[in-house]
Amino acid sequence: MSTMGTLPASLGPVTELVGRESEAALLRERLRDPLVRLVTVTGRAGVGKSRLAREVVREVGAGFGRVAVLDAGAPGTAPALSALASGAGQQQAAPGRLLVLLDGCDHGARPGAADALEALAGEPRVVVLATAVEPLGVYGELLLPLAPLPVPGPGRGAAVGASAGPDPHELLEVPSVALFVRRARDVDPAFALTLENAGAVAEICTLLDGLPLAVELAARRLRLLPAHMLRVRLRDRTTVLSGGPANAPERHRSLAALAEWSCRGLDAAARVLLERLAVYEPGFGLAAAGLSAEPAVDTLMDRGLLVVVGEEQGELRLAVSEPVRSFARDAAAEAGRADAARDAHAERYRTLVASARGGLRGTGQEHLLRELAAEGANVAAALRWLHERGDAEAAATLLLGCRLPWLVQGRLREGLQWCDGFDGEGGPGLPDAVRARLADLSGVFALALGDPQEAVRRHRHALALGRGVGDRRQNALVSAHLGAALLEAGDPPGARAVLVSALSALEAMGVTGGAAGAAASLAGVLRAEGDRRRAGELLDRAVESLRRSRDARGLAGALRREAALALDGDDPARADGALREALRLYGSVGERTELPAVLEEFALLLMRTAPAQRPRTVRLLAAADALRAGTGAAVPDEWRSAAERARTDLSARLDWTDFAVAWAEGVRMPAAAAVAEALSAPVPARRPSAGPAPEDQSLTPRQVQVALLVSEGMTNRQIAARLGISEWTVVNHVRQVMRRLGCSSRVQVAGAVGRWA
Repeated sequence: MSTMGTLPASLGPVTELVGRESEAALLRERLRDPLVRLVTVTGRAGVGKSRLAREVVREVGAGFGRVAVLDAGAPGTAPALSALASGAGQQQAAPGRLLVLLDGCDHGARPGAADALEALAGEPRVVVLATAVEPLGVYGELLLPLAPLPVPGPGRGAAVGASAGPDPHELLEVPSVALFVRRARDVDPAFALTLENAGAVAEICTLLDGLPLAVELAARRLRLLPAHMLRVRLRDRTTVLSGGPANAPERHRSLAALAEWSCRGLDAAARVLLERLAVYEPGFGLAAAGLSAEPAVDTLMDRGLLVVVGEEQGELRLAVSEPVRSFARDAAAEAGRADAARDAHAERYRTLVASARGGLRGTGQEHLLRELAAEGANVAAALRWLHERGDAEAAATLLLGCRLPWLVQGRLREGLQWCDGFDGEGGPGLPDAVRARLADLSGVFALALGDPQEAVRRHRHALALGRGVGDRRQNALVSAHLGAALLEAGDPPGARAVLVSALSALEAMGVTGGAAGAAASLAGVLRAEGDRRRAGELLDRAVESLRRSRDARGLAGALRREAALALDGDDPARADGALREALRLYGSVGERTELPAVLEEFALLLMRTAPAQRPRTVRLLAAADALRAGTGAAVPDEWRSAAERARTDLSARLDWTDFAVAWAEGVRMPAAAAVAEALSAPVPARRPSAGPAPEDQSLTPRQVQVALLVSEGMTNRQIAARLGISEWTVVNHVRQVMRRLGCSSRVQVAGAVGRWA
């Protein structure tokens, strides 16, 4: 307890608050409010509630008559609170109010603390600041929820023109990283965040959910392990971290102790649910996990054991917080329940992917692709477990169901590695039909990665395997994929031969989606051979079919070919419209693989149609570069040359600082922002037919004179004075000029005259 201007020693030493500036300011404001009686700082264990509360009390305590610091879990705390309240009521003449910090109102201490605070509610001279994992439920309680510190987002800080790792200077602005670096310097004053260790530090902070206690314990481990080795050590279990200060509470000395303390008091149903959820990768949805009606979910969320990490399509994305997740998984393994939990998890995601396959080519495509993207980490975890337990056919079937979702998500190398894994040790036990489909899928991934020659080899292997199976539909689809790869490999005649046969077979079998894709690829062959008319006819058929089936991604790909054909015919406005629609469609499904190329195509068109949009063009090229780096795809040689020429031209025409700033902004753009940036560019005006020179438009020499003077902005009266004719005659000439030039206004006449030059 203290007198005015004197703070109790039980507040402890001064500590530095990192990343808590806004919470500290809000807490100071509330404690200084004369109408406030109780403020409770809530948050999961290890988030820094006590540290924040003590530092704020240290700052505002001088404004109170007395300050008291009590441990809610200590014996005799409730009588001490009553005595303080009684003393405040008796000393009416004493200046100021009493500020009480009641720390640790959790578990067994919570009911007594709540009762004592209820008794204090009517005493206007007492202000209580409490800390607790969950609200105390006392009338008049104001809450200040304290979340973990923010962690680095994806793609922070790539260098100009490169796909480098995180920028150390930018990472230091992330509160969890800033805390890690400061505590690392406590054990090693020479520690610095560098290009070499920045990626490892960023991943460590992310693995630990930005929980301050966990971040500090990890930083202390740098005296034993370098950052890159510590990252590997923490990937499987974060509860290995220990070594907290000897004078700290037991639960703050290791993450295992912190997790055990956090789970105290849970009933059996909540513990069982926690073990089940610990199998799930962070970012799962309640519906996907089959937990929408589980009453224990609210209990886990109230305790901070289950936390919200985002939202997708109106559904919350959840995660079991670290280190509780590692602790619960260890507990399940010790009790022999881990395999059953992983089996149930894998079966749920097998069902999710299988049920989605039918709708991925139709009206449900957008919703299903976004749901599968949100659950991507769990689908991959299910695949790993099926493979690990030796169920190769179930794992292969799940992988085949991931074809379109993984293409959209840009998980190309991962997909190729899985296909190759089945082709090796896991392949011989699989049926030929499954092996053929896996070989075809590997060719699709290889082509998306920018290796058409390898894609051709894999598709031919798939056809060889498929001939013995006799699945005509699948073989026709593989032939269509082979034709697309041959076209990209620079063999239009070979592509034509394969695609004509595949298109005929798919149309005969009524495989509309596959036929539309084959038609679009064949249109690309005809364009390469110079037959633009037939290419346009095929593309029109493909686009119409894809619109009817509501295949957004397939339609976007066909529209890209339509834009290329329009540019061949010198119609940039039509190309612009096709690319904009393709961008909207790619944005709707969360596309990653093909989006970089269409962003580049749009940027190059923008350079041609809107030179004033150079900074936007730089941002789009940078965004495309960064997004492609995320997929690991290679750039075709012709596009690499075009993009490099564009960058060189833009850097020459813009001030270097402006170019660098625009590039940095583009690199930081997520896919959705890059699409929005492109679509916000001005739409080029559609050119009326350029038209021949005026004499070919049947204009008389006098009408040509009038048109030229109109283009100079002269009025009818001014033109009449200049030419020495009546104003009425000028009016008639202007009407004839507008009719013969197809113009509806004097402004359009001026535009037409400008094109004569």
